[in-house]
Amino acid sequence: MGKTESGADNDIKRIRELTELLNQASKAYYAEDREIMSNFEYDKLYEELEALERKTGTVLSNSPTVQVGYEAVEELPKERHERPMLSLGKTKSREELQEWVQDQEALLSWKLDGLTVVLTYIGGKLAKAVTRGNGEVGEVVTNNVRTFRNIPLSIPYQGELILRGEAVITYSDFEAINAQIEEEEARYKNPRNLCSGSVRQLNNEITAGRRVKFYAFSLVKAEGVDFGNSREGQFLFLQEQGFQTVEYRKVDKASVIEAVEEFERKVEEYDIPSDGLVLLFDDIAYGQSLGATAKFPRDSIAFKWEDEVRETVLKEIEWSPSRTGLINPVAVFEPVELEGTTVSRASVHNISILKGLKLGIGDRITVYKANMIIPQIAENLTESGNVEIPESCPVCGGRTEIKQVNEVQSLYCTNPACEAKKIKSFTLFVSRDAMNIDGLSEATLEKFIARGFLHEYADLFHLGRYKDEIVGMEGFGEKSYQNLVNNIDAARNTTLPRLIYGLGIANIGLANAKMICRHYRYDLPAMMAADAEDLSAIDGVGEVIAAGFCDYFKQESNQERLRKLLAEVRIEKEEPEEGNQTLAGMAFVVTGSLEHYASRNELKEVIEKKGGKVTGSVTSKTVCLINNDIASASSKNKKAKELQVPILTEEQFMEQYLGGDDNAD
Repeated sequence: MGKTESGADNDIKRIRELTELLNQASKAYYAEDREIMSNFEYDKLYEELEALERKTGTVLSNSPTVQVGYEAVEELPKERHERPMLSLGKTKSREELQEWVQDQEALLSWKLDGLTVVLTYIGGKLAKAVTRGNGEVGEVVTNNVRTFRNIPLSIPYQGELILRGEAVITYSDFEAINAQIEEEEARYKNPRNLCSGSVRQLNNEITAGRRVKFYAFSLVKAEGVDFGNSREGQFLFLQEQGFQTVEYRKVDKASVIEAVEEFERKVEEYDIPSDGLVLLFDDIAYGQSLGATAKFPRDSIAFKWEDEVRETVLKEIEWSPSRTGLINPVAVFEPVELEGTTVSRASVHNISILKGLKLGIGDRITVYKANMIIPQIAENLTESGNVEIPESCPVCGGRTEIKQVNEVQSLYCTNPACEAKKIKSFTLFVSRDAMNIDGLSEATLEKFIARGFLHEYADLFHLGRYKDEIVGMEGFGEKSYQNLVNNIDAARNTTLPRLIYGLGIANIGLANAKMICRHYRYDLPAMMAADAEDLSAIDGVGEVIAAGFCDYFKQESNQERLRKLLAEVRIEKEEPEEGNQTLAGMAFVVTGSLEHYASRNELKEVIEKKGGKVTGSVTSKTVCLINNDIASASSKNKKAKELQVPILTEEQFMEQYLGGDDNAD
């Protein structure tokens, strides 16, 4: 009896472990756009949890097998979907698909790998766009969706139309965006994460530059339209309205396997990220009659290809330092053929994953390509765990330390003078979005640094001291040297956001630099003296970025380097529009949908023109929260009430602060 109870106890304990681990992975993937485990590992653990739940009859209330998705993030307004969005049941068996179809006709289509969005059109106009969120409540992203490359803003149908689709960034666009980022560490990891972050931006100018596209895969509501009881009829209707729909094939039991093989051949060169296929009954009434489980609808099922997995031997772990001091582990293994290409390297991402895999030199490992593209380690078959985490940086020999951020451990070099940091820092400083100095590749910078030409950024403007040596270097000559000097001289004229971005402050991209500069009205001394609380209140900044910014300028050495740099450059004046500064010194927060203004950005511009500022969160310094839904239980409303900050509707704000002037001029 004791042994039986012990076994049952162990099963329940494992269920709790798996539930916690899978929920952490889902939160990281869906809410934070990062990965703490591979899809391969997630699927394996999920299947183990399902088997234990069947065995024990125990399903925890927070189990990922009964929960759908993850909670929407706080920064965007939230809204409940008219109909809950369920996940799909999955299979990797072609024969199971064949049995599932039975004697029905079905539509086989791509399962796109992006961010699911629900669109609502009223009177032929796009009225609302909401992300999937947790399946019941999503984030309102209407203004961002208006910038999608292929979205119809007006359609012929005049009734209320609700449809679902996937926002995606193609592989070719993803590569083009990454190609503009010179620093490897700053590049985006995959199209799915880039797309998710792009759609959920607070600033739709950023979304517009990301080339997001939308492909419809489900019609939810369109009253008064006869689709002939056919899902294909709905697809054709959506195409008539101007939507691009997912590519599909009409199949039956006899043809479904052949159709799967056709998609499989195509996926290797398909430009749109896909992580499988979806099979949906064409007969609408039949599909609806099947109902749904607590998690899955019964009218459709997802198919995932079996990953092509190869066994190989781990030869070494390379440690690759970056500008910020982060040292990334990279697995180097005996070359194997995967999805038609030879693969011998895979990023291990961080120390947490390295330890979780228990990697050791000589271990037998299995590798695969995530979504048939990115090499990943699937399993470690021998788990010797003998990889030693270096105590010194492989470049400078400085001491390393492991830091933990958001439950993830990573290795850093602690030496501020590390050559790797210096090379990467100069590479960022001369990049196109920073000082834009053409002719200084990373390889050239490495040579200049090694010869002692460059110690800090200001030294770039004094390379003339080393003219004879540079002209005599391989790959250089009199003409190349003169071109470089001309480019450096042209770079002396710059803007404050470019300069701030070029300094390489942790987590500060060009967009963040622009936001901070606008917030402080291009007053550099005010920016350098800013406190973290004020900075973190800026829309799109937050606590982590604010802390990094403040920490940078607290260091006297950084201030001194900047003083020397400022003596070499001319910063273009970017005076904020003056006009009638009736809101000078006042801070406001805007949330929810607006009626008098096309977007929150438009109202923000009005406030800023009058000298005020708009922040992303309510603090004791906030003059008022502008929200048309005063009775809302949102976190911003709660915070305003807690701090006794007035909550005003749009009209009340205009009356009190703009004198009823909705043109704001």
